[in-house]
Amino acid sequence: MSLIPYALARPFLFSLDPETAHELTLKALALTQGTPLQLAYGASRVEDPVELAGLSLPNRVGLAAGLDKNARCIDGLGALGFGFIELGTVTPLAQAGNPKPRIFRMPQAQALINRLGFNNQGLAVFIANLKRSAWYRHRLAAHTLSAGQPRPMLVGLNIGKNAATPIERATDDYLTCLDGVYPYADYVTLNISSPNTKNLRTLQSDAALDQLLAAVAQRRAELARHYSKTNGSGSAQPRHVPIFVKIAPDLDAAQVSVIAATLLRHGIDGVIATNTTLSRAAVKGVAHADEAGGLSGQPLLEASNHVLTQLRAALGADYPIIGVGGVMTAEDALSKIRAGANVVQIYTGLIYQGPTLVTQAANLIKKNC
Repeated sequence: MSLIPYALARPFLFSLDPETAHELTLKALALTQGTPLQLAYGASRVEDPVELAGLSLPNRVGLAAGLDKNARCIDGLGALGFGFIELGTVTPLAQAGNPKPRIFRMPQAQALINRLGFNNQGLAVFIANLKRSAWYRHRLAAHTLSAGQPRPMLVGLNIGKNAATPIERATDDYLTCLDGVYPYADYVTLNISSPNTKNLRTLQSDAALDQLLAAVAQRRAELARHYSKTNGSGSAQPRHVPIFVKIAPDLDAAQVSVIAATLLRHGIDGVIATNTTLSRAAVKGVAHADEAGGLSGQPLLEASNHVLTQLRAALGADYPIIGVGGVMTAEDALSKIRAGANVVQIYTGLIYQGPTLVTQAANLIKKNC
């Protein structure tokens, strides 16, 4: 249990510009992770093991990509009780993202709008940060899991394309990032659904998605052989890193059906549903509702769960789905499981409710699933 209730910190953080508060939080995590000060926010992890895409997750609540784009705070975020966290989105080259201001709080609606635009320090810095983490050192040392030993937190790495890269060459950026992160990732996510990089969502269309996933599947097969591991009998086993694709909530039934079929055709391991929405139907009249960018938080829950339900119907009972979007309470997290997700991720809910949401959601899911 954390020593400092989030209710005490939130008024101060909400008095700051949203991006300033975000950066201040990340700096505090980076400075205190792995030190006794981590007790101020750390929490015991709920143990509720689940298998997903060949991975063993300690529980069914994860952190969505976007909070730690540069992999600075793996250990600090891991101390919050997540079963898995997703870092990024990272692009091959560093980029500043869109002009500020670019994050807007909407407390009345329990929502955020952001148009950050994949601001990050680039692939080389991202990998260097990964390798400095205690998580990575423990990963290198832990070859086997002893009976009764808690499962380690897993880390997904989310990759995208640079804004300056023409959409026709987007595949090159995804393959560059895949090459870089493959040795370190428990799973890799292709972010093709951010609304804040021009034309990125066109990669969800039939022909573009087919071309991208064909190239990724081929490169993944090559990387799996390259990073093969020797088993107990002395033979080499390919290191298969699961690939997920993150899609938008602003899709109709026909588009969801095409995406589902394309994922299956190319042997993609799972899907993350969903990213932020461009719709403002649920926040009409709320301050900042007209700002450009992706809307997250409570207004996203219904649309995201609708896509989840459609995906589950199209993909069948066993296909791995990570549900994200609008999880502001433990009950919201459970609603994603009931809509068809195997596990869930949170982000905006963490900002509004604080780290106790992680434990509350994990406990409720454990109790009901």
